[in-house]
Amino acid sequence: MEVMAYTWMLLSMYILGHCLILYGEANEAQALGNFLKSRLSKKPSPVLHFTAQLDVNTGFSHDYIQPQGGSMETDKIIALPGQPSGVDFNHYSGYVTVDSKAGRALFYYFAESPENSSTKSLVLWFNGGPACSSLIGAMTELGPFRVNNDSKTLFRNNYAWNNVANVIFVESPAGVGFSYSNTTLDYQRTGDKSTETDAYTFLINWLERFPQYKSRDVYITGESYGGHYVPQLANTILLNNKNTNQTLINLKGIAVGNGWIDDRTCYLGQFDYLWTHALNSDETNKGIHTYCHYFNDKDPEQCKNFIYKSNIEPGNIDGYNIYAPLCPIDSSSLTKTSSNSVNSFDPCSNHYMSSYLNRADVQTALHAKVSAWDLCNDSIHGGWTDSAATILPIIKNLMSNGIRIWLYSGDVDSVVPVTSTRYAINKLKLSIKTAWRPWSTDEEVGGYVVEYDGLTLVTVRDAGHLVPSYQPARALTMISSFLEGALPPP
Repeated sequence: MEVMAYTWMLLSMYILGHCLILYGEANEAQALGNFLKSRLSKKPSPVLHFTAQLDVNTGFSHDYIQPQGGSMETDKIIALPGQPSGVDFNHYSGYVTVDSKAGRALFYYFAESPENSSTKSLVLWFNGGPACSSLIGAMTELGPFRVNNDSKTLFRNNYAWNNVANVIFVESPAGVGFSYSNTTLDYQRTGDKSTETDAYTFLINWLERFPQYKSRDVYITGESYGGHYVPQLANTILLNNKNTNQTLINLKGIAVGNGWIDDRTCYLGQFDYLWTHALNSDETNKGIHTYCHYFNDKDPEQCKNFIYKSNIEPGNIDGYNIYAPLCPIDSSSLTKTSSNSVNSFDPCSNHYMSSYLNRADVQTALHAKVSAWDLCNDSIHGGWTDSAATILPIIKNLMSNGIRIWLYSGDVDSVVPVTSTRYAINKLKLSIKTAWRPWSTDEEVGGYVVEYDGLTLVTVRDAGHLVPSYQPARALTMISSFLEGALPPP
C-alpha cells in the first residue's frame, strides 16, 4: 500500500508540475510546479512538528538575537522613484540579519498605516512558491503602490492593506528577491524548517529595530506555499513564547489565501476543479477516478495517461485565474493592455514590477544590496530539504491555542483551488458555528463564508490565486473583517 501511495505521489508531482508550468505566465505557479518536480527523487516528508531547536543537519544557526547593521532611521524611505504625490504614511525597507556568521539577511518592505499607525496591528505577509518574492504582494497585490505600464512610475492602491494595519512584506528565504546569504551553501540546504526559523529570527530582530511594535497584536498572512510558511511560523512563535528569555510576540491570528496545506487534498481538489469548471472532459475525469483512486493506484500507467490528459486539455490559459486574459508575448503590446487602474486587472503587471525593481535608482531608494531582482528563485527548489506532506496537525495545534485562523480562497484559481481548501478542512471534521452564507462589498456579493469551530473559510468571488490583484476592494473588506474578529458583512 505504501509503495503504491508513493508511486501516485511522485506521478502527481511530476505531472502537476508540468501542468503548472504550462499555464500562462504565473511565476508563482511555475515555482510551485518546479518545486513539486524537484521532490520526485525524495520520499515524502513526514508530518513535521516544529520545535525551533538547533538542527545540526541543516547547518543553520538558531541564535535568535543577531548583530545588526541597520536601524529604523536608516531604513526609512525618503521617496520611491516615480511615486505619486500626497504620500501620507511612513515606509521603510532594508535588511535584518538572521545569521551573522553565515552572512544571511532577509529583505523587508514595511508600510505603516496613514491613520492611527501607533495603535493598529502588525501584519506580516509572505508570498509562496516556495522561493517567490513577497514584493509580488507589495507591488501587485495588497501594497500601497502599483507600477504603471511605463515601469517608471507608481500609482496609489486605494485598497491597500496598510489602510487597516501596519504591513511588513518579508522576502523569504535567503536567495529570494533582494534577500541573500554570503554562504552560498545556504541556498542548497533551504527547507521548511530553516525558512521558519529564519522568519522567526527576522521578526524577533525586526522588533528590536522597531520596539514600538513589541506590544502590538500580530497577524501572519500569506498565500500559495504560504500555506506552509504562515502556520509554521505561527507555531514557532507559540513555542518560543513559552520561553521567558524570548521576546513575547502577541500573535492573534493567521490568514492564508489559496494555500497549499495538505498534499492529498490539494491534488484531489485540482482534478475535481478542472472537471467541474469545464476544463476537463468527462472521459478524462472518469479515467482519473477509475485508475488513480488517489494514492492507491489501480493502474499506474493508465493513471499517468489520464493525469497527462487532464493537464493538457485546458489549453493555454492562466491557471492563476482561468477566466483572465494572458499578457501578450510581444512586449511592444504591453502598454496597450494596461489601464493603470487598481480596479482593472492587468495581466502584464509582473513585467512592469520586474522592470521597476531592477532599476538602479529604485534599488538605491529601497536600500537594496542585490542588483538583480527576480520574482522567484527556481535554483532553490532543487535543494529544498524538507516539506511536510500536511500542515493540518499544525493548524489543529494553533486552533487549540486560540489562534484565529482564516483560510480564504479566490474561486477562479485552478492552481490551489477552493475545492482543495474545502477538502482539507473536511479532514479536520469541525462542527459549524455559522452556516454558509454570502457576504458583500458595495452591495454586491463579495464571496461566501462559513465559520467552523476554530476556523473560518472565506471565498472571494471572481478572484484568482493572488486574491488582492483581481479583487482589491473585496480583499480589503475580507482582511478588515479578519482583523476585527468579525465575519465579512452580509
